[in-house]
Amino acid sequence: MAETKEIKFDEALVQLEGIIGKLEAGSLPLEEAIELYKEGMTLSTTCHTKLQKIEEEVVKLVDASGNISEFEGDQ
Repeated sequence: MAETKEIKFDEALVQLEGIIGKLEAGSLPLEEAIELYKEGMTLSTTCHTKLQKIEEEVVKLVDASGNISEFEGDQ
């Protein structure tokens, strides 16, 4: 199973895409497909968590005075 504790978003996404490709090919034994599916779900959760953290950072914009203001875009 892939290490996801310190994996970068881009690395996790590449691994996830590889797993999706293998699963879509449909030529894996059931047990291996299930293990890859579990690994894919872990990577998907990792990507989602990292994106949420980045979104929270982007939403809080700091102006030149150091004041934090919430982003008021369409959500």
